[in-house]
Amino acid sequence: MEQSDLRAPTMTAAVRPATARQRAARAARNGGEPTLEFADRVPYDAYVRASTLHQLQQPLSDDPGEMSFLMVSQIMELYFGLTCHELRHAQRELRANRIWDALPALRRAALHLEGLNAAWQGLRWMTPADFNRFRNQLGEGSGFQSAMYRQLEFLLGLRDPALIRPFRRQAEVHAELTAALATPSLWDEVVTLLARRGFGIPDELLARDLTVEHEAHPAVEAAWVRIYADGGPDNHLRLLGEALTEVAERFGDWRWHHVKAVQRTMGAKVGSGGSAGLAWLQRSMARVVFPELWSARTAM
Repeated sequence: MEQSDLRAPTMTAAVRPATARQRAARAARNGGEPTLEFADRVPYDAYVRASTLHQLQQPLSDDPGEMSFLMVSQIMELYFGLTCHELRHAQRELRANRIWDALPALRRAALHLEGLNAAWQGLRWMTPADFNRFRNQLGEGSGFQSAMYRQLEFLLGLRDPALIRPFRRQAEVHAELTAALATPSLWDEVVTLLARRGFGIPDELLARDLTVEHEAHPAVEAAWVRIYADGGPDNHLRLLGEALTEVAERFGDWRWHHVKAVQRTMGAKVGSGGSAGLAWLQRSMARVVFPELWSARTAM
């Protein structure tokens, strides 16, 4: 089971699909006005579960600013899951040699990451004094402990087995992260695809330990140099490279915004979860997503 799959709600009368003829008949019956009476639950709420979503915010303090912090954090969690959903779809298409079909999912993933980045704007009001009014209520709670963010990092090829240790007492979550760590990342699938296309990827790179973070390899870099040398409109691999670059760049933007938000609200204080806070985030930014896509540009 994929943790990030977007599950459709159970089909009820409120959300049964309507045909074009039924919609036209309803519009005629309503005289062009919206339907205001329903026999059951409002169809929008039955589908979106809006009433459920708006019950999930439970602040720990009376400070009015905490709601903003809590809800933006929840919005980011949803974007983490949505981006994972798209990247896994792209993986499946690449595994099946359907490069063209993988591109829309990668495009959507990049746009979702733009939405994720925009969420930071909702916290720009927060100064250290604002954060300190409710920070102690969080205890050791920290974004560092987001299981879905770890799923996203693992999909992008950023892997560190130690980072799943906090979830050992949550058996299901720990099992999902352990499985994700042992599953090829999106970049692993791309490298394997290049091998299938005859780009001379060494066997030892294809058979490497997947739980260890990928290190840039000259053969992969050389493959991308060759791919980009072909500027033809039907060069699907070059289009793939650009779609992946967009994803990596937008994810890098998110990490940068995270650093700036921590600087704004905490300075160089120790993080809530016990990390070095700002220094730890700055070190993590040195880990490059899809490294050969960037290094190859020097040789183009």
